[in-house]
Amino acid sequence: MLLEAIEHRPKLNWAYTVDNETIHLRIRTKKKDVERVFVIGGDKYAWDRTREETSMRLFASDALFDYWECEIKPPYRRLKYGFRLESGTQQVWMNEDGFHHTERETSDDFYEIAYINPEDILQTPDWAKNAVFYQIFPERFANGDKSRDPENVQPWGGKPEVDSFFGGDLEGVRQHLDYIADLGVNAIYFTPIFKAPSNHKYDTEDYMQLDPHFGDIDTLKKLIAECHGRGIRVLLDAVFNHSGKTFKPFVDVKEKGEQSQYKDWFHVREFPIDVKDGIPTYETFSFEPNMPKFNTGHPEVKKYLLEAARYWIGEIGFDGWRLDVADEVDHKFWREFRSVVKEANPEAYILGELWHEATPWLQGDQFDSAMNYPFTYAVRNFVALGQTDALKFSHSLATQLARYPLPVSQAAFNLLDSHDTERMLTVAGGDKNKLKLSVAIQMTYPGTPCVYYGSEIGIDGGADPDCRKCMEWETSKQDLDLHAFYRKMIALRLEHSALRTGSFDVLHAEEGGRAIAYRRQDDAGTFVVALNASESAQSIEVDASEAAAWSVLYAGGADTESQSEGSLDANSGKLTIELPAYGYTVLRAQ
Repeated sequence: MLLEAIEHRPKLNWAYTVDNETIHLRIRTKKKDVERVFVIGGDKYAWDRTREETSMRLFASDALFDYWECEIKPPYRRLKYGFRLESGTQQVWMNEDGFHHTERETSDDFYEIAYINPEDILQTPDWAKNAVFYQIFPERFANGDKSRDPENVQPWGGKPEVDSFFGGDLEGVRQHLDYIADLGVNAIYFTPIFKAPSNHKYDTEDYMQLDPHFGDIDTLKKLIAECHGRGIRVLLDAVFNHSGKTFKPFVDVKEKGEQSQYKDWFHVREFPIDVKDGIPTYETFSFEPNMPKFNTGHPEVKKYLLEAARYWIGEIGFDGWRLDVADEVDHKFWREFRSVVKEANPEAYILGELWHEATPWLQGDQFDSAMNYPFTYAVRNFVALGQTDALKFSHSLATQLARYPLPVSQAAFNLLDSHDTERMLTVAGGDKNKLKLSVAIQMTYPGTPCVYYGSEIGIDGGADPDCRKCMEWETSKQDLDLHAFYRKMIALRLEHSALRTGSFDVLHAEEGGRAIAYRRQDDAGTFVVALNASESAQSIEVDASEAAAWSVLYAGGADTESQSEGSLDANSGKLTIELPAYGYTVLRAQ
């Protein structure tokens, strides 16, 4: 065994509690180097009476490593534990003191989870794990109240520019709730709606005021109430990293300089406030002069922002926050933010905009989830761009699942595109079949999927601002076949719990191959999802020995609705699945 490849720590994604009695343990080994792993565990005060061995299962493999996990329920909420790793006749014991070739006589140097304290349990909202989100950019979704149009409003459906206004508002969203509900989603994510001079509203002028172009508080409350009445949760976006140029404290600093009472609300390197050679004399978002960065360690700044965080959840009724530029704000602020928000609504969903590995923010003390852009780009590279093969794609998924504790992975915000990226249809070169295949993965993968408004009817678009086109409401200009596909995949996901929170195991992924198959399973059912990211038909074989028969729930590809059931060899337990070009199929064990 390559001992140097073995990794475990009694914290982070390697050891965590999920409820008052359950601990999840994980360990990493070199790929195909270890055949079996066991946990030797018991209570530190009653070792001899409680000592048990628990077999670990291999739950993920990437290019370099295997990842093993198990669930343990210690009788007294305390656990001391070590590992025994086996390969052939070789046995190695591992504990906090290192590796040993004979079993230890005592548990003195074992790893330890001293006690399962309820306050330390890693929890993410159950509703978020079972949600399908619909992202709305309010200025571009629907114009429902023309009396609120900006003076320079453009005709609906025109080409978006950086500073374009088309008059989208909250009343427009309310008038189209039937459409949103009919799609099948059960949660909406709004980009910012606070008063701000831009169309995107990420340059906030007042964190306690709704932008009048979008409506008034009564309209907002009515919209939220109608959403809740339909079983639709509502997530609000905000940026607490920086304000806008019209934010009154920043205006005061610009006018009064060092004499301003707000000068310490921001990170000013040099007075007066200015821009020199393209670089502001104060900290900003991305050197943007109109977005000055907050000093979130300042007591008055913290008080102001945390009151806003509480107000929109506790008094207006939003179900959570999406947090822009979350990784540029200090961790202490986010810990206090979580306390305030969860006190206002214990079931609030806190989502951070983090584009890369997000472990420091996802330990149960800050965010519930992160924007899962690593998933976005894994799917893009495999399906839309064809830059990776099935094996590398499976490795990307395995790395993501091993990276985070299970409750975090189950609430991971899985998106294919957003207001910050090119539309997936555009990335795929306009190939609708590739988009469908990407959605099939998104809707059958662990986490919380999000549909960016209009993707379901074929809206395309390049980088910002082209990805922020107006929603198309003329039925004759909508791709109704694509819309029907989205409805079917969303309904399939919401109907079967295994497709949301069940286990995930890759069954087929070959080097150089373009087809992948994986199993989703829980107590309510077992499913096999097979997908072909190739322009030619593929036939794959997977282990399906857990059932004597399989039925196809949904299948298609290359603009066809193929209902091939495949063939099961009862003797070998192998299921042969025929997949058309860009084909997908979801099978259920009978």
